[in-house]
Amino acid sequence: MKVRTMKVQMLFFLVTILFISSVKSQTCCSGGIPMSNNLGLENLGKGVLQLGVNYDFNNLNTLNAGTENLDDDSRQRITHSALFNAAYSFTNNLSIEALFTWVNQRRIIDQFGNTDLQQTNGIGDAVILAKYSFTKILGESSAVSLGIGAKIPLGSYEEVDGIGITYIADLQPGSGAWDMILFSAISKNFNFRPSTTFSGRAIYRSTGANTDYLGGAQVYEYGNEIQLFAGVSDQFLVFNKKLISPGLTLKYRKANKDEIDGIQLNNTGGNWIFLLPSLSIDLSQNVSFQTKAELPIISDVDGTQLTPTYRLSGGFLIKLNLKKNKINFNDLQL
Repeated sequence: MKVRTMKVQMLFFLVTILFISSVKSQTCCSGGIPMSNNLGLENLGKGVLQLGVNYDFNNLNTLNAGTENLDDDSRQRITHSALFNAAYSFTNNLSIEALFTWVNQRRIIDQFGNTDLQQTNGIGDAVILAKYSFTKILGESSAVSLGIGAKIPLGSYEEVDGIGITYIADLQPGSGAWDMILFSAISKNFNFRPSTTFSGRAIYRSTGANTDYLGGAQVYEYGNEIQLFAGVSDQFLVFNKKLISPGLTLKYRKANKDEIDGIQLNNTGGNWIFLLPSLSIDLSQNVSFQTKAELPIISDVDGTQLTPTYRLSGGFLIKLNLKKNKINFNDLQL
């Protein structure tokens, strides 16, 4: 009798583990490579080339059901991204911008004393964006930019684990699909303090479908996404040497649900509001250091998902005036 009871308890324990693991495996986190966050280099005039390199750390350790924060820290997603920007102004109005990525994504699950780590590395997807700027359209010291571009599926979407099982879509370095990107930005300075800049951005991503998902067995499509930014920044001279520019931005992000074979997936998509404090420091005439954080204020996910806990990024931006054909590399010294 005792043996039978032990077998029933063991069976119940195993079923419980399988059930919990099944529920957990269906949750989809709200993260990924921060491509849209890093678009929007301003047009600095004809012949100016801008080159940027940034590191981005995204930590997702908050499990939400809708807006409710669940008391469960057994799952964690971490994304390390290296971002490479390049922008060139053909005229004072027309410019082109490109963003390339390398990504390391990790998913860690701690349950019943065991730790399961899954991770992928590799080149991520890229973005190319053409922009046209209208100056003084809203008066002096104002600019409006409109852009259109594409997300190019350079990254792999067929990475497998140690036993040959293909990782799920949101853990892959790439998406396997072309997306269309629409971009708009506005900035304005006022006479009461000319060094203060008020700005806004809107980025819309219309996603394409990966028709070769799981070797062509299914068609996977991420949900369309819109991001809205509204911010203010100022400039200050420190010790009569370094120009620093602190800023504060409010960001709204809405993502529709992902789809497999045209059927919407539960536990994907949602709405988020973030606060982004930032700081830029001019290290020399041509080089600046930029850093920012992204802190969630409101997370309203569809179903149950891991949602961002915090994001940190930082890097350098180099500006070169190629029109003058006078690249003084001494200006790049810090």
